[in-house]
Amino acid sequence: MTRILVVEDEPGIALGLEDDLRMEGYNVEVASDGTTASRLARSGLFDLILLDVMLPGKDGFEVCRDVRRAGLKTPILMLTAKARESEKVMGLETGADDYVTKPFGTRELRARIRALLRRASDGPQSDVYCFGEIEVDFARGELRRDGIGIELTPIEFKLLGTFIRAKGRILNREQLIEAAWGPDTFTSARIVDNHIASLRRKLGDDATDPKYLRNIRGLGYRFDG
Repeated sequence: MTRILVVEDEPGIALGLEDDLRMEGYNVEVASDGTTASRLARSGLFDLILLDVMLPGKDGFEVCRDVRRAGLKTPILMLTAKARESEKVMGLETGADDYVTKPFGTRELRARIRALLRRASDGPQSDVYCFGEIEVDFARGELRRDGIGIELTPIEFKLLGTFIRAKGRILNREQLIEAAWGPDTFTSARIVDNHIASLRRKLGDDATDPKYLRNIRGLGYRFDG
């Protein structure tokens, strides 16, 4: 089932969106502040993010930046009460895929959501990613190795999702901390390294000569799956 994260701080609007989208057959989760939204959005477990601009904690632009900095390509549809051209441009420049100005009609919103989901499904992104003998099912939050389920901790799954979506790019430890633990979290480099070592073992990746999670000396890690 397609999963949508609704980020809206006005309870009445959030409830209306949640009810309408559930009736359309979507699996919906709601966040009412920017900090929570950023953490959930960067989990990589949503197919689309419906993101209000005006939020407590972090505004929609900051949440959008967090998602894109984490290497995620999840479609983002921004909701704004303002029709100023500069705000629309800022939303698109921070990584949003489309925007709708409040007040909006439910038919228009549904159509834009369907269009973004179709566009995403036509691209390289998929709920299931395979490399070697590994199969990662993002929709179910599962990892299988040679067809056998391997249990990952939430942090390990977030780290793996971040690596996959940033395939071929070097990620430093600060980026990994922000993606897996969240912004403004104090986590040492050693803890990051320990989690990656555990993830390697579960992937069957040789720590002395890793094939998938490579340590790029002095820079960070790169996923080559």
